[in-house]
Amino acid sequence: MNEAAGDGEAERLAARLKAGDRAALARAITLVESTRADHRAQAERLLDLILPDTGRAIRIGLSGAPGVGKSTFTEAFGLLLTGLGHKVAVLAVDPSSARTGGSILGDKTRMEELARDPAAFIRPSPSGGTLGGVARRTREAMLLTEAAGYDVVLVETVGVGQSETAVADMVDLFVLLLAPGGGDALQGIKRGIMELADLVVVNKSDGDLKAAAKRAAMEYQAALHLMRPKSAHWTVPVTQVSALHAQGLEAVWETVAAYRQALEKSGEFLENRRHQATAWFWSELKEGFAEVMLSDAVVAAELPRAEQAVAAGEVTPSVAARQILRLLGRR
Repeated sequence: MNEAAGDGEAERLAARLKAGDRAALARAITLVESTRADHRAQAERLLDLILPDTGRAIRIGLSGAPGVGKSTFTEAFGLLLTGLGHKVAVLAVDPSSARTGGSILGDKTRMEELARDPAAFIRPSPSGGTLGGVARRTREAMLLTEAAGYDVVLVETVGVGQSETAVADMVDLFVLLLAPGGGDALQGIKRGIMELADLVVVNKSDGDLKAAAKRAAMEYQAALHLMRPKSAHWTVPVTQVSALHAQGLEAVWETVAAYRQALEKSGEFLENRRHQATAWFWSELKEGFAEVMLSDAVVAAELPRAEQAVAAGEVTPSVAARQILRLLGRR
């Protein structure tokens, strides 16, 4: 990445990116993922340059437990959209990838047809760092794909729990992909994840599972009626698809369009984006503050002692934390 760090490289990269150069997009995402100080400075300049060309895509979050057919759905849905003339970017938020290189890399090899499509771009989440760091880079990658002309951004979560919330906080619409089952399967779905959904999709609605999928859709819809809706302007629908046979995907896209229209009409669409931008700002501040704190030599020397004192019950966590914070304010 030394070339990207040179004078004027951000400007050249931005121009190539906005011209739709896929190699430039890949390079730009690698730049924003870098932790090197000179790369971060270049990344900040690049993001400033492309910001006016962002925000026009529809940002869709996709989540589902392992085995639900998420990669099959993502590929089939992506191919439908490119067939309709859209440019589709697939990004990933995966806490397991942040630790081990995770399953999204396997998903990319399984989505071979979509990966070969010139109107599609697939990017796994960066390795290393916390979920917060992965989410930060995914947000920046999302802006870069929009500047490169991708008008549909699919942000996929491969993990569970906190990663769903991270994705829901950066997209316009959150899709929860479920398998046929209902009943016991419904009991295993965390209420919090169901409450994040703007659209529930029951996959594998084909063959011997078709009847089970229909029953599951009815049970999921009934469960949603018992929950407080995310928006007063949208009732969360449940739809059935067979990603394997590319059936029902058009209805999913029509639902996405109806959702966007309803929320844009009410003003909630842009309000959600403003809220997400300010939440991202505060998240960056908190992470930056932690980095500043850990880089302070006096604080770094005192932290292990404070941690040991807390573990030994010699001081409360709140008092120990305030003592550390006072060290930062000593100058």
